[in-house]
Amino acid sequence: MAIEKNQNSEINKSNLTTNKDSIKKLSLTSKIVIGMVTGILFGTFLQWLMPNGSDKIIPLYLFDFSIRGFFVDGILEIIGQVFMASLRMLVVPLVFVSLVCGVCSLKDTSKLGRIGGKAVGLYLITTSIAISIAMTIALIVAPGEGVNMATDATFTSKEAPSLAQVIIQMFPTNPFEAFAQGNMLQTIVFALLFGIAIALSGKAGERITAFFEDMNVVIMRLVSILMNIAPYGVFALLASLFTTVSLATFGNLIEYFLVVFFVLILHAFVTYPVLLKALTGLNPIIFLKKMRDATIFAFSTASSNATIPVTLETATQKMGVKNSIASFTVPLGATINMDGTAIMQGVATVFIAQVFSQDLTLADYLTVVLTATLASIGTAGVPGVGLIMLAMVLQQVGLPVEGIALIIGVDRLLDMTRTAVNVTGDSMVSLIVAKSEEQFDMEMYLDEDAGHDIESIDKLKNN
Repeated sequence: MAIEKNQNSEINKSNLTTNKDSIKKLSLTSKIVIGMVTGILFGTFLQWLMPNGSDKIIPLYLFDFSIRGFFVDGILEIIGQVFMASLRMLVVPLVFVSLVCGVCSLKDTSKLGRIGGKAVGLYLITTSIAISIAMTIALIVAPGEGVNMATDATFTSKEAPSLAQVIIQMFPTNPFEAFAQGNMLQTIVFALLFGIAIALSGKAGERITAFFEDMNVVIMRLVSILMNIAPYGVFALLASLFTTVSLATFGNLIEYFLVVFFVLILHAFVTYPVLLKALTGLNPIIFLKKMRDATIFAFSTASSNATIPVTLETATQKMGVKNSIASFTVPLGATINMDGTAIMQGVATVFIAQVFSQDLTLADYLTVVLTATLASIGTAGVPGVGLIMLAMVLQQVGLPVEGIALIIGVDRLLDMTRTAVNVTGDSMVSLIVAKSEEQFDMEMYLDEDAGHDIESIDKLKNN
């Protein structure tokens, strides 16, 4: 009997250990999805408790309990904003250190021009494809026909800088100021020049290179640690958002919303895989599977810059892109690759033209494609870049800029999806450039478990 009791206790202990292990083995993707779903449900519940945006005061034993003050403007706001601040804190040091390491690792620094040319060319090509598809489908579906939308809202666009200004402003007069302001183009340019100088400095350069390589390992570990709290940050961000998002906001814009959303999904799941297969021969299914964490993260934060740490980790640790390539293409893509925004511009242009009953010629549509494609570089680093680009496009074809006010109400959810598409494009271009430059690890790309170890704090402790 005693032996049976001991055996039963051992079985129970083993079952308990197995259950704990299964919980620990829950993937980061699953945790973030759980955070997203619970955040949306919790935010919707809070909105139900506060009809028409009014606060809800619940009397308790010792004090009155304010839902908006305690949850929305309190706990959720603190967790969400601290999480976003932590991500932004990592962006500049990660981009600078990683890019310096990447440039130093190139035996021939003259390759930088070729790599940059390929990356910029691919980004412009995918952007032009995106807006062309968007306008074609929008013309077929015609989401703005028959829509009589009266609005008192106005939209005042900021003046976009000229291409000459953008080129001049790419070179920092004070690199530390560029770091403090989070100016990605200036940070990239300074990191490239600094990395080239290190590579050409002989023994002194080798010592500094070793220091930056160690710093890169430390920063990537910091990224891994931060990713373990990502589900909680995602929960707070989406819960806060869905206390204000209402289906009633969509109204007549539902068809516009669905067209933009459909084209975004089409671009991510058809255009990118086709280009990847055609230019590299790689299996696009593996690519899409390995992009799950980065795309979900980008959707939750709605910020390509904030997602740079995750995108860079995905490209180098899961897809096999060498740091010498990814450290350049990923930050550059987060700055100038705006396929998702271009899709919104294409559909929005057709939608606004139809709402205001203005016919556009073939030349006008070609002008929209060209303007939006070039503007993806011309307005890089400017706050509110999507709306600035759209204002530029509308002005080029003589449409009223005030029409932007019609679509602002539903733009928040579309912005989240656009960011996920942009991040997918950044990684796709990184893979193509890496494969063409033979800076690519095929075994890592084919390994389904590649990069999973670095996401576990327990693994970090053991290393």
